Amino acid sequence: MLTKQFPIHSGFGAASTTDDVMAGIDLTDKIVIVTGGYSGIGLETTRALTSAGAAVIVPARDVSKAKEALAGIGGVEVEEMDLLIPASIDAFAERFLASHRPLHILVNSAAVAGIPLLHDTRGYEVQFATNHLGHFQLAARLWPALRQAQGARVVTLSAYAHSRSPVVFEDIHFERRDYIPWSGYGQSKTANILFTVELDKRGEADGIRAFALHPGSIVETGLSRHLSEEQLRAFGVIDEEGKPILDPSKNLKTVKQGAATGVWR
Repeated sequence: MLTKQFPIHSGFGAASTTDDVMAGIDLTDKIVIVTGGYSGIGLETTRALTSAGAAVIVPARDVSKAKEALAGIGGVEVEEMDLLIPASIDAFAERFLASHRPLHILVNSAAVAGIPLLHDTRGYEVQFATNHLGHFQLAARLWPALRQAQGARVVTLSAYAHSRSPVVFEDIHFERRDYIPWSGYGQSKTANILFTVELDKRGEADGIRAFALHPGSIVETGLSRHLSEEQLRAFGVIDEEGKPILDPSKNLKTVKQGAATGVWR
């Protein structure tokens, strides 16, 4: 039997920012991992959580770039990890587990979107491999630390773009069908949601709860870099001068507004 969704009534709205959500919150002694935590929504998430006292670990493929982006933000560790390389994910998780620290919050924020058709060394389509499979493996490897927290959260940034495609199990990696970049992205975001539903079911007994969310349409995250200005205008996210259109009531948000939902969860 299907369970209908219902409003949670957080007290916040579409225009709320991370500063609004984090006001009065104390995350001292909490340990957080934020993938993609050095750009776009991930960077703002890192800033907001550290401002509340959390210790945040940011795994990054490009460590020097991450350190540069995070300069001036205290309470952050940067570790090497590539979501497209299973051995890299395992190595990162093993290093964290070896520290014997609990993991209170895992934020799966890293993503690629709308890119040309690419396959990784396993033959997996890169959007699906990065956005879903990499995070699936990371959560699985970090499960002992999430259990150790005795009340952990796994927050995964999905997107309304999930409506563009189900997971096409018969041809996930576009080997026998035409590739449409934003359908590939949509498929990966649907996978994020399905993953979250099952993870929450399996983790509840151990105090691990999982949440997926749509942060809004935010041009300034960099995810739209594979779209032309003409396409962005057609999507209604920039004006004739190429400037972002901001209207939270239509999910057209700033980065701080987009990150607010994730940090609230």
